[in-house]
Amino acid sequence: MTKATVGDHLLDRLRAWGVAHVFGYPGDGINGLLAAWARADDDPRFIQARHEEMAAFEAVGYAKFSGHVGVCVATSGPGAVHLLNGLYDAKLDHVPVVALVGQTDRSAMGGSYQQEIDLHTLFKDVASAFLETVNVPEQLPNVLDRAMRTAYARRAPTAVIVPADVQELAYAPPQHAHKMVPSSLDSSGWAPVPDDASLRRAAALLDEGTRVAMLIGQGAAGAGREVEQTAELLGAGVTKALLGKDALSDELPWVTGSIGLLGTRPSYEMMRDCDTLLTVGSNFPYSEFLPPYGQARAVQIDIDPHLVGLRYPYEVNLVGDAAATLRRLLPLLTRKEDRLWQHSVITGVERWRSVMKRRAELAADPVNPEYVAHVLDALLPDDAMITSDAGSVATWYARHLTMRHAMRGSLSGTLATMGSGVPYAIGAKFAHPDRPAIALVGDGAMQMNGMAELVTAAKYAGEWTDPRLVVAVWNNQDLNQVSWEMRAMGGTAPFAPSQSLPDVPYADFARSLGLDGIRVTDPADVEDAWRSALASDTPTVLDFRTDPDVPPIPPHSTWEQIESTLASLVRGDGHRGHLVAQGLKAKAQELLPRRSTGR
Repeated sequence: MTKATVGDHLLDRLRAWGVAHVFGYPGDGINGLLAAWARADDDPRFIQARHEEMAAFEAVGYAKFSGHVGVCVATSGPGAVHLLNGLYDAKLDHVPVVALVGQTDRSAMGGSYQQEIDLHTLFKDVASAFLETVNVPEQLPNVLDRAMRTAYARRAPTAVIVPADVQELAYAPPQHAHKMVPSSLDSSGWAPVPDDASLRRAAALLDEGTRVAMLIGQGAAGAGREVEQTAELLGAGVTKALLGKDALSDELPWVTGSIGLLGTRPSYEMMRDCDTLLTVGSNFPYSEFLPPYGQARAVQIDIDPHLVGLRYPYEVNLVGDAAATLRRLLPLLTRKEDRLWQHSVITGVERWRSVMKRRAELAADPVNPEYVAHVLDALLPDDAMITSDAGSVATWYARHLTMRHAMRGSLSGTLATMGSGVPYAIGAKFAHPDRPAIALVGDGAMQMNGMAELVTAAKYAGEWTDPRLVVAVWNNQDLNQVSWEMRAMGGTAPFAPSQSLPDVPYADFARSLGLDGIRVTDPADVEDAWRSALASDTPTVLDFRTDPDVPPIPPHSTWEQIESTLASLVRGDGHRGHLVAQGLKAKAQELLPRRSTGR
């Protein structure tokens, strides 16, 4: 029997960690691994992306929607370089991903050999949580185990570099000897909680408040019940950073939706008027959207001690798991009998939803982009997995989609990179092949990455129990987010050579791959298109021809400004972009360039 190689043992170790899928692209720097994959009957499954960046994004999407570590693999040189954007997305959004990277043979290192790159220098920032090269077989289990364990524990990308010649060496385990490092697989779950004295201080502060606001992020995922119970006791309203959009149901009447530039007016008002703030599992970076300093007393709960107290002058910083900490905090809180504050929050939410409905129903040329998202909201399956790309489409995702309890959603929150929406959705489909996935994508992002990854969707669609993967393209022939930033900053027209995009026949391209494709140019056809895609037995691309001149109104606009803008749009005034830009410039110019959607 042929002795197992390092490549064979690496795959065996991944299987032991429960890894079922590895997203990647082949190259001769990982030929030893690919040969091992063939001997292992493709276990764990090698998922072939069209580009290493897409493989990394798919690993991020898989990790976000599964709760397990995502694994990607790439060859040396250019393959390693291509991984970086997806890995930085994982780093900034605190997502566990392990990158397996090939390298030239050890004998060629230092010889300016083909595809030789100093990978430690390349990855030292993005994989700063753990980065190591396997130089001898005995090193492998310890290095791989630490990469996996660190990715889970620190919610970060890690990287393991394996030179091509090492992949093909006969595997030998570490011995019971000097300078040998053994390893083990087991890793128990953990849920740290703060000490009792800190919990009592937090409870006393929260009990003293009369207008309590809660801000939650992705760190509150899995703590929805505890957040709801806390809000009910405190008579609070709850706003959500975009990465926490699926952490709590939007159907609760005092949930104000998203916060920040892409957020809602009631979220802005709640932060403006509250006297107490409780932040749970969020590192939302924009303090201008938090209560004015000195107005509100504040408590933060976060599992990462390096991030507490970073965004606001919190009086009590509770380091611990969100659900476990809230469960210990709840018995210490006194129920507030006065519900006037919470009722005012609910009234603001109801008014905002009415405004959003009216905005969505306004006529546009040819289709109102808000209407596309608004119609989808009522049709979303209860178990939908939704991804949004960066750009103006993220605003419609943030404001128009009502997350229900079982739904999941995500986007590139902190890096806010274009081109992640479609690969995220593909990663989500491998995480949950029995659930529908919907990617909301601007035409810029679709042309950048999405079209190529439709090939990946076509390649694997037949393997998904639920075949529904809907890619909706907001086709406005404009890099719309940047166009609006230019209008708001300078009050002038966008620079057309940089902003204008070709009108690509996305639906035709999808059909050429054997997928479904529908182009929509009439608002009357929007609902039927969504219904058809959500009933299809194959992935579907919806090409919505949307109006680039429908403005995203900043949440700090007053109700009067919002109503005025609505009226101007109803009248159909010409040059709507300039009209709205002039009115919003003073308030928006410091906010619009900061596109990160936050944790």
